[in-house]
Amino acid sequence: MFGLFDSETLVKRISGDSDFEWNGIKYPAIWIRRSTPEEKAAIGMRELPPEPTWDERFYWGVGNPKLLNDREESDEQGNPMYVKVLGMVDGEPAMVDSAERLVTKGLKSQWTAQVKTTAGSMLAQTDWMVVRKAERNVAIPADVVTKRAAIVAECDRLEAAIAACTTVEALIAVVGAQGWPS
Repeated sequence: MFGLFDSETLVKRISGDSDFEWNGIKYPAIWIRRSTPEEKAAIGMRELPPEPTWDERFYWGVGNPKLLNDREESDEQGNPMYVKVLGMVDGEPAMVDSAERLVTKGLKSQWTAQVKTTAGSMLAQTDWMVVRKAERNVAIPADVVTKRAAIVAECDRLEAAIAACTTVEALIAVVGAQGWPS
């Protein structure tokens, strides 16, 4: 990414393979690649530092983490908010409050659900063997029993570790250290 500067003020950002116009002159897309540093400097062009990046699974932007824990929502006056359902008002259908509080799920809830989904998907591959054992008393192979136990143990470990997290950084470390059996 390059920038065109008027003195010290950035006026225009330009990606490396874009044509651009500057001071009434049109430059082709390849100009940035083929021009020398001196030619770039002569028109006020400088290479810009890379844009900051963040993990969008955990952050809204740089230094702006997503909600870690679930939150019961309230309106501007601090009154509790409730899930809306279709009901009747003066004989007409209308959206009305239910008895259920409106809750925004935090990262811990989202990742706990993801861990359970992963474990369920992995276990589903051999569920038929468990059913066969229950219905016809056909033995489940020992390696399958061992793998299923490892999946359940990893799921339990991750759920407990996620629940114990007090910061987004701690959650990132837990999520990054998943040890599902292969």
